[in-house]
Amino acid sequence: MKLGLIQYSPVWEDKEKNKKQVIDILSTGLSSADLLIFPEMTLTGFSMNSKLLAEDLEGESVLFFKNIAKKKNVNVIAGVILKEEDKIYNTAVHINSHGEVKSVYKKIHPYTYSTEDKNYSAGSQTEVTVIDNWNIGLSVCYDLRFPELYRFYAKLRTELIINIANWPVDRIEHWRYLLKARAIENQCYVAGVNRVGDAQGLHYNGFTSVYDPMGNEIIGIENEEGIFSTEINIADVKKTRNDLPFLKDIKMI
Repeated sequence: MKLGLIQYSPVWEDKEKNKKQVIDILSTGLSSADLLIFPEMTLTGFSMNSKLLAEDLEGESVLFFKNIAKKKNVNVIAGVILKEEDKIYNTAVHINSHGEVKSVYKKIHPYTYSTEDKNYSAGSQTEVTVIDNWNIGLSVCYDLRFPELYRFYAKLRTELIINIANWPVDRIEHWRYLLKARAIENQCYVAGVNRVGDAQGLHYNGFTSVYDPMGNEIIGIENEEGIFSTEINIADVKKTRNDLPFLKDIKMI
């Protein structure tokens, strides 16, 4: 599977300017891909202004990504502030190459330090989406600190786990080590897509990365904006799990 990883600096809470940025990046850097992955809260930045920015699945943000998926004939995973009845969620949405919403993951662990828990509801379940023969577990930013979530994905034998984030530079080494650890312990590929730039007093240097099932870094991009491509092979996951059958010994106590 060929991944297209979009790392960029969104304009704070300005969806229209960010749509233009995304289109510009895709028009200059995309040759072909099976899956495009965007950062958390792709078109707004990590905003706590959730009531103003939230949309439903028929809203303009999801429509924007649907159009990209159809036009480019590619799967898309993007971060959307989603409104459902009286609740608002920080989500990762999977749209297939036909422009259909296939999966919605609602962030299970709101980041209390930033008051995310006061502005967003917590999700309550894992979400495995499927692209071709790949089973893909979805997660968002702060989820990465909680290995229990990823153990559920390992038990379900996902071959790829994705984390979309707005992870600041002050703790970027945590980001890198945690992505690596999630790959090693679950014997699968892990892709982490982060943003760059500055917002609300925080600096982001990205380090959008992909790690293989043995924890080797395949790609790691610091400070650059653009679309970055890498390929992953499902056979590597199967071989690692067959040669080192650690997952069979998991005891969820």
